Amino acid sequence: MNKMEDFLAATRLNELIHKKEEDEKNKNTLLWVLAIIGAVAAIAGIAYAVYRFLTPSYPEEFEDDFDDDFDDDFFEDGEEE
Repeated sequence: MNKMEDFLAATRLNELIHKKEEDEKNKNTLLWVLAIIGAVAAIAGIAYAVYRFLTPSYPEEFEDDFDDDFDDDFFEDGEEE
């Protein structure tokens, strides 16, 4: 009977070891997926920062275009009434 108990204990131990290995594989896979997503996000962030740095902005030209749309005549008509 003692040999049978030893055999069952060894079997249970084997099952626990294999479960731990499977859990580690799942964790490893999840870690790789998160690492890839993080790397893609970092590259996208760097690309956006470089784009914002290299793209010129012309606020003076924007304000000039905006002012051309509204003439002083619009405001003068309202004051005369």
